[in-house]
Amino acid sequence: MTALHFEDIPAEMWAVVTTGNGGYDKLDYRQVPVPVPGAGEVLVRVLAAGMNNTEINTRLGWYSSSVTGSTADLSAEQQDEAEQKADGGWNAATPFPIIQGTDCCGFVVAAGDAAGARQLGKRVLVRACMRPHGFGSLENVWMASDFDGAFAQYVKVPASEVFAVECDWSDAELATIPCAYATAETMLHRAGCSAGDEVLVTGASGGVGSAALQLAKRRGARVTALTSEAKAEAVKALGAEQVVTRDQDLVSVVGAGSIDLVVDNVAGEGFPVMLKLLRRGGRFTSSGAIAGPIVDLDIRDMYLKDISLIGTTAWDEPVFPDLVSYIERGEIRPLLAATWPLADIAAAQEAFSKKTFIGNFVLMPPPVTAAS
Repeated sequence: MTALHFEDIPAEMWAVVTTGNGGYDKLDYRQVPVPVPGAGEVLVRVLAAGMNNTEINTRLGWYSSSVTGSTADLSAEQQDEAEQKADGGWNAATPFPIIQGTDCCGFVVAAGDAAGARQLGKRVLVRACMRPHGFGSLENVWMASDFDGAFAQYVKVPASEVFAVECDWSDAELATIPCAYATAETMLHRAGCSAGDEVLVTGASGGVGSAALQLAKRRGARVTALTSEAKAEAVKALGAEQVVTRDQDLVSVVGAGSIDLVVDNVAGEGFPVMLKLLRRGGRFTSSGAIAGPIVDLDIRDMYLKDISLIGTTAWDEPVFPDLVSYIERGEIRPLLAATWPLADIAAAQEAFSKKTFIGNFVLMPPPVTAAS
């Protein structure tokens, strides 16, 4: 079968290949063959690739049950002495070597068959979380965790997972959207966030947190944002009704039993107070644990108040099409903190891990040439 081409495609491309669990030395920038799309697949020329915690956590093996500390703690350990973790990936073992990169804005340049031909020549976002058994099942596979992703000049994906976007945003701005915004929107969708809800967003300056703040406001919720003192003014500018900082007594400042929904991807030592803040029948939704996965839980705070705890990994069916419509209608805006050349990924991840910024980092692959 011959692929349908929109433009000439070189035989090789530049990519960052993650060779195993460990430190920055596991990020190998090199030339590899350009993938060839098969039936039901398209080839996307990567215009910009966003960064997020998932790539760092996967490289470190943070998802392993043996890890009890924060991403920052494990990063320091892995830099000193790398340890391979059989259960350290999103779905158990990560298939190293792998090209990471979950967030992709790109241009469809080839299709394996007629199924993807309608997307040829379009600027698209890639839905990185895929549901191979349909949306009736929560089983999921992830681009960049289960198969090669967008830290490259090209990426091959199912034609069903690319969504054309028509807007005036830059490529880098669009690349901030997929993982952070789809995760945040799924959290709000699954937790039933609606107009009038009192919502607390933790980690409100990060990718998922800042996205959740915007998306909750879009639904008509009142948002209290939790962040650091240094970022309080910038987070307030995103539309939060109240900004509180991590050094404050949250029960005193926010109020016990005053919150309908907590949107959290921080966890760690700050978890117990979150249930104190929720009112009877409240909901707590989580998509991560950047401050550490092991938390103290007084089970009485949950069952005596009829609180629902909602985990979020697999993205729900309406989420990605909805996000595209929000972009095209101007209902959300990107938060692009910085761009870096793809070749400088180690420096970019080191800067990203310091969390001194608002929003997202984006990697830019080199322009494609005949000799790429």
